[in-house]
Amino acid sequence: MNDTLQIACPHCHSVNRVPTGRLADHPNCGRCQRPLFAAIPVELGPESFGRHVERSDLPVLVDFWAPWCGPCKMMAPQFEQAAKLLEPRVRLAKLNTDAEQGLAARYGIRSIPTMILFGGGREIARLSGATGAQDIVRWVTSQLQR
Repeated sequence: MNDTLQIACPHCHSVNRVPTGRLADHPNCGRCQRPLFAAIPVELGPESFGRHVERSDLPVLVDFWAPWCGPCKMMAPQFEQAAKLLEPRVRLAKLNTDAEQGLAARYGIRSIPTMILFGGGREIARLSGATGAQDIVRWVTSQLQR
């Protein structure tokens, strides 16, 4: 098993190396000195998407959403609650499909909200439709145990 994990900072998006045994110790970013785990979803754009999804060793759950979407607005507080429950095991992130149409197209987003769970830069699973925090946690946990 790897002794260190690469983890992207939710604030400055720089990639940090963190010993696996220190994840629960509230590690800070080596660059901006802010906490690596804020227990809130990270807003992603094209560059930060690559750092969090493709370069980080943590699984990342991305909520593909849009500001005009009613179900997306309903699910937003549930997704935030799930972030509190899943970090530091899983990073939760949001991607605005209106602002980042290229990334939405790259992953074939046809309906929103759609959540995609990534691991090692690859899609592990996806789930479409609004859901509650506990259901998100159960779904992610079951996907990671496979």
